[in-house]
Amino acid sequence: MLRRKARVAALQILFQMDMRDKKLEEVLPYFKVPKGWDEDTLSFFFRLVQGVETKKKEIDEILSQASEEWPLYRMANVDRNILRLAVFEILFLPEVPVSVAINEAVELGKKYGTEESGRFINGILGQLVRSLEERGNYLPKRERT
Repeated sequence: MLRRKARVAALQILFQMDMRDKKLEEVLPYFKVPKGWDEDTLSFFFRLVQGVETKKKEIDEILSQASEEWPLYRMANVDRNILRLAVFEILFLPEVPVSVAINEAVELGKKYGTEESGRFINGILGQLVRSLEERGNYLPKRERT
């Protein structure tokens, strides 16, 4: 399975949806499945984009609480959508370790965001995880390394 590639493709779709104020069904027809993707990778991709679209309001509320100094509308589009992907993975994909979701988001930020994106994303997600843990077992039961 090529999860990193699925995350990159999901980020591209979410970016387009955000920039053009479109729904997934309006953007997805323009997505071409990359060569070499297996069924697991494609399934993971769809879980990401459909999950973020379905849970976007909840994810944005959680992100707004974790980033009081940076309202969502002030964040770079790419950073905002990387954060949405990561929060979805952290909260709704228990098979993905929290540390992996955070690390993958930071790497996406470094590659596709600004010079500051990696640190910014790491800080927001770190604050989010600490806040959720302080409120008590909101995170899915799994190892947090």
